[in-house]
Amino acid sequence: MTITSDISIEELVEKVPEAVSYLSKNGIMCIQCGEPIWGTLEEVAKDKGFNADDITQIVKDLSELSRDKT
Repeated sequence: MTITSDISIEELVEKVPEAVSYLSKNGIMCIQCGEPIWGTLEEVAKDKGFNADDITQIVKDLSELSRDKT
């Protein structure tokens, strides 16, 4: 699965459940905290103060998680 910054949080969590733990550890709470987050990965990350380089790294890390599960 290809992960990009414009993937919706809902789709990301559905396709890569491990992403919930990764996002949570990086300060992006989703689903588990009881407050579902809607929008794209990039939108949510920017709202949490991440810059473009941070978002690129997040996408890279999540892509690796996605590959690990196949």
